[in-house]
Amino acid sequence: MQTLALLDWLVISLYFLLLVVIVWWSQRRQDTTADYFLAGRNVGWFAIGGSLFASNIGSEHIVGLAGQGATSGMAMAHYELHAWIMVLLAWVFVPFYYRTGVYTVPEFLEKRFGPTARWILSLVSLLAYVFTKVSVTVYAGALVFQTLLPDTFGSPENAFWIGAFLTVILTGVYTVFGGLRAVLYTDTAQAIILLVGAAAIMGIGLERLGGWGELQATVAAQADRFALWRPANDPDFPWLGILIGSPIVGIWYWCTDQYIVQRTLAARDLRTARRGALWGGVLKTSPVLIFLIPGLIGYALHQKGVIHIPIDPKTGQMMGDRVFPTLVTSLLPVGLRGLVVAGLLAALMSSLSSLFNSSASLFTVDIYEKIRPGRSERHLVRVGRVATVAVVLAGMAWIPVMAKISGGGLYYYLQSVQAYLAPPITAVFLLGLFWRRMNNQGAVWGLALGIGLGLAKTIVQAIYGAGKVEDPAALAWIGDFNFLYFAAVLFVVTVVIIIVASVLSDPPPREKIEGLTYGSVSTATAEKTWGATEVLLTCAVLGVVVSMYLYFSFWLR
Repeated sequence: MQTLALLDWLVISLYFLLLVVIVWWSQRRQDTTADYFLAGRNVGWFAIGGSLFASNIGSEHIVGLAGQGATSGMAMAHYELHAWIMVLLAWVFVPFYYRTGVYTVPEFLEKRFGPTARWILSLVSLLAYVFTKVSVTVYAGALVFQTLLPDTFGSPENAFWIGAFLTVILTGVYTVFGGLRAVLYTDTAQAIILLVGAAAIMGIGLERLGGWGELQATVAAQADRFALWRPANDPDFPWLGILIGSPIVGIWYWCTDQYIVQRTLAARDLRTARRGALWGGVLKTSPVLIFLIPGLIGYALHQKGVIHIPIDPKTGQMMGDRVFPTLVTSLLPVGLRGLVVAGLLAALMSSLSSLFNSSASLFTVDIYEKIRPGRSERHLVRVGRVATVAVVLAGMAWIPVMAKISGGGLYYYLQSVQAYLAPPITAVFLLGLFWRRMNNQGAVWGLALGIGLGLAKTIVQAIYGAGKVEDPAALAWIGDFNFLYFAAVLFVVTVVIIIVASVLSDPPPREKIEGLTYGSVSTATAEKTWGATEVLLTCAVLGVVVSMYLYFSFWLR
């Protein structure tokens, strides 16, 4: 295993210099909330798509996907093939968000259902960002530092903590001063670095292994373990749960989460927003090949003795979170190694910057401005910067806790927590757009009871189940109940709650929902916001997704 050379450090330094230039350029125009939170609503589709991709691909994503590829094969590919859901974002959700001129997704919810629904979604989203996404992203990035630079700061433990705090502080600084404009344009540069670096690892790894056929032959020896589709009783990724549960989580994440949707709201017009979402979908089809497949390559190289991936002494299993860093240090030449390390830093910083800015937007627009209305634009921008700093500090304070509770199942744990949060929100938005009879009572009861049930499942799962507290048996069964099946059940339960609460109360006034549901939107207006380019991008996304599903469903047979 090699360490970073002078040329590698030079490449990393050039990357940070590029960030400084972008932030300096971005911070010149930050006088209004539209400037700070939505980049002046004047961003092009290429930057929007790049930011959507880079915001999604955090360091925990790269480290986690490669680790999942090495330990469990293609099971996590289903989440990456959710690129098709970005077609829904572009054609179904973005038109409503953009035409209403909202700054945040909860603000749209208030226009459709009233202030209570907005408060619930804002508070839940803000707390979820701080205590899950921020801390998990930082923790995974710190693991990269610990593996790549074990002796640079005196010890691997020092590398972990210095790496964690240094990247959080640097990302917080450029997010505070640059606002969403800095986030968007740094994300575009980071997306390019991510794609180039990860593609290099896949290419060099396959060359060292002996080609694609050799990879298939090695993996096929344990086809059941590495298959794309698992039995319906699989404890982690049953095929039926994947089909009905994972799209519910995907629609929440890609179509209703402020963290993602905020990028499309920064577009200069609706057509640009739609095209940006579709371009992001095209980029989203790549992680299976450039992050998940390298994990499989790492497993195959380890089996052949070409590289050595650390083994967990307690379980005797391969340490999944060390696969990608080991590939970087073992395979790549000087210079290119520095580029990939820069790409890992890019993944960490792009996700964090997006989280920081989205959290500040939620607090300032959905909470502070509601409590203290009538404040000037400059005052709200200052509040947004202070909120960003607060989120940075909260995320840093949570790192020691995350370090204690996480382990080989960190990525799986994050997916399961999202599966308990997503169904009520997905149900409210889908019914709200397509069912005109749904009212404020339905939205509030659906969100409150649905999120409450999801939180209860999270608490029970943390305490009860096999290997934990197993008495009473009913609670242990609930704790062990698969998270994908639970997501589907919770979605159905929330839909029933929404329908019952809406039917038992008065329907919303027709004028209140005008332009906020599909039954009240002019088709002629919608047709003016797309053309041949949007159709071609849509076909490209769907075509690649279908092709990958067909190929990887049978590639080990």
